[in-house]
Amino acid sequence: MKINYSNKLIKLPPYLFIEIDKRKKAALTKGVDIISLGVGDPDLPTPKHIVQSMRTALENPENHKYPFGFGLIKYRQAIADWFEHRFNVKLALDEICALIGSKEGIGHMHLGFVNPGDFVLVPEPGYPVYSTATILTDGIPYFMPLLEENNFLPCLKDIPSAILSKAKIIFVNYPNNPTCAISQENFYLELIDLAKKNNIIVAADAAYSEIYYQEQYKPSSFLELPGAKDVGVEFHSLSKTYNMTGWRIGWVCGNKEIISGIAKVKDNYDSGVFQATQEAGITALNSSKQCVQDMRNIYKERRDILVSGLQKLKWEVKLPQATFYVWAKVPKGYTSSQTIIKLLDEAGIICTPGNGMGKSGEGYIRFALTVNVERIKEALLRIRTIQW
Repeated sequence: MKINYSNKLIKLPPYLFIEIDKRKKAALTKGVDIISLGVGDPDLPTPKHIVQSMRTALENPENHKYPFGFGLIKYRQAIADWFEHRFNVKLALDEICALIGSKEGIGHMHLGFVNPGDFVLVPEPGYPVYSTATILTDGIPYFMPLLEENNFLPCLKDIPSAILSKAKIIFVNYPNNPTCAISQENFYLELIDLAKKNNIIVAADAAYSEIYYQEQYKPSSFLELPGAKDVGVEFHSLSKTYNMTGWRIGWVCGNKEIISGIAKVKDNYDSGVFQATQEAGITALNSSKQCVQDMRNIYKERRDILVSGLQKLKWEVKLPQATFYVWAKVPKGYTSSQTIIKLLDEAGIICTPGNGMGKSGEGYIRFALTVNVERIKEALLRIRTIQW
């Protein structure tokens, strides 16, 4: 039997992090001692009090049933309370929908609003799901370059009017993966104005909102700005904040009509977030934030060691103020792909090529701060031995 993939599937580029994982496994089979600074999967464990909450919730037969709908009322109430405390934004329960991780919600969103031939405005370099989900819904990705000279913000005034007239969604992501950039209030105001004038839905991805290193750079929410709820929603995740990547839990909040559309798609594609996981999410959101601060302190130490070490080796890299990534320029004379291959082949180090997340990422690589200090120091020693 000959299996023919759909045209949509054929159009998809290889999923970047799967390809990196393949390269990593191939090196491991050769006995290479790999230091993986590639995929952004925290090495720190989920806090014990959250794990214990999950254990207790698993014993409750009520949590063994289908978890249909927008999510448990008490989970959404915990989100509303957390959001008001963190961002001073009030959310009604029908302005919140539980997600099986923010990736799932971002991918499903297109199905509710994008028709064949519609444009989706996608930041690049950026999270691959913004564009791949567009392709899977027969939409057309329009890539907005994130350039250093513009502080890694998309230049909204450069988007052609012909594109804006056919655009349905614009994605933004701050703190930004992979560039580590943070947004400013004036950018969000410009974004809201653009969305209103062109009837475009704003989808703000805030998965890294709690990973920052100084109060003065504490990320804001898109929904804090006047008019934001009229045009958009914001995606959040417990994955990075509480080291719960494998638990698959997050939420989307904002404009209730948009939320309703996403929820309707989910009703037809999945059966909701496992209720025991929602119970653990409630514990995470309602408990002391000391575990989050402890995590930030660990990442800060790792960041400082890696950045200062790279700078001593004459790498061009700036100190990031948010996310657990470091966005570094490649050595002169090398492309992004050549750099990561050299790092793997000569130093056993895995990292992410900037161009793998969009052509504007060419000339950069991304390091993830997801190994301990000793391994970061070892990585720097290995990089020192490479002849560039």
